Amino acid sequence: MTVGASMIIHAFGAYFGLSVARVLYRPGLRNGHENDGSVYHSDLFAMIGTVFLWMFWPSFNSAIADPGTVQLTAVINTYLSLAACVLSAYAISSLVEHKGKLDMVHIQNATLAGGVAVGTCADMAIQPFGAMLIGVVAGIISTLGFKYLSPVLASNLGIQDTCGVHNLHGMPGILGGLAGIVAVALGKKDGYPSMQAAALASSLGFALIGGAITGLIMKLPVWGQPPDQNCFDDAIYWEVPEADEESDGSLAPADHSKNKTEA
Repeated sequence: MTVGASMIIHAFGAYFGLSVARVLYRPGLRNGHENDGSVYHSDLFAMIGTVFLWMFWPSFNSAIADPGTVQLTAVINTYLSLAACVLSAYAISSLVEHKGKLDMVHIQNATLAGGVAVGTCADMAIQPFGAMLIGVVAGIISTLGFKYLSPVLASNLGIQDTCGVHNLHGMPGILGGLAGIVAVALGKKDGYPSMQAAALASSLGFALIGGAITGLIMKLPVWGQPPDQNCFDDAIYWEVPEADEESDGSLAPADHSKNKTEA
């Protein structure tokens, strides 16, 4: 059993979604879309969610652990992994970005990868060094994934991962599965490494197959997919006051340049 569900929640969910995205791939969006992005003030608000996730991730990883010492071990290992992950994510983001600046997307997401990766062996006696090592590696691969791998997925593999789930949940989830295999093999917990490997393989297999089937169902013309030019536009499915006011001519498009400058 994996207390933090690195394989059965994070890895499964990520690769299920990526499989769906591959089936629903739109060649017309290979080079991106003008609305496929965010603005700085929205990213700042999203950081509130990152902070809450960071604080409560130890309770998530330890929730189903045996009360007492084992549960406390899961909490400590998760905190150590998250702390090390933050350091490596900041360092790598500054290293790969222009003039050593930080990318808000990296800080929002990659700083949480340590909590994902340590989930499988959070309740094991992996020692502080092991927890921090997992966190450091998770922060590195997650940040590099956002910087270099996501564009490759879209341009070469036909997978438009708009939220970067592969970098925060997919790769760290696999890392967590591999860490669990190593930890069990080293005797950090009773069990068989082959069982850990089987859990990882079955999770990925069911995710890819299930995602492909779901994508084929969603691709049926009966659902009425919007054209490429209307993608990434909330006004198609949601009531957007600004869009409604602009459409009837009662209000000119808002000028956000001042806000962007101040942000």
